[in-house]
Amino acid sequence: MSTSPTLDAVAVAAAEGEARWWFQSLSVIKATAADTGGRLTIVEVTEPPGAQAPLHVHHREDEAFWILEGSVILYVGDKVIEAGAGDYAFGPRDVPHRYEVGPEGCRMLFICTPGGFEDLVREMSVPAGSRTLPPPAADAPPDMELVAAIAVAHGCELLE
Repeated sequence: MSTSPTLDAVAVAAAEGEARWWFQSLSVIKATAADTGGRLTIVEVTEPPGAQAPLHVHHREDEAFWILEGSVILYVGDKVIEAGAGDYAFGPRDVPHRYEVGPEGCRMLFICTPGGFEDLVREMSVPAGSRTLPPPAADAPPDMELVAAIAVAHGCELLE
């Protein structure tokens, strides 16, 4: 017999979710820790061609990647995973990883367990003005010292 509280059903339609501009991406928060009793977070991430995530590590959550469109090369520990539409990859907590988006861009799900990763996304991003990729940044690159501090506050660490 389960001692977990019963959760309410949640449905988020394709055009729904909290849309954020996170660096070069459109990131739509689809499921939060609050929605799932702390069990998971799902973020739909659309990246432009050639986008890269820096080498980093999560100390609180495991991160899975489900590629919906396009392609990405994932570097997880010492493994190199070339993934395209329909492919899935898993990045366990405490294992450094990064990715490089293919020439056609990429739309993928970040599935993080336990939940809470959406708080990092919110703190590093701004509300999206539209459900498109953000306009090219007219100002300087992001303050990586601030980004690193936010990452640490949420159990992550930038390694490059």
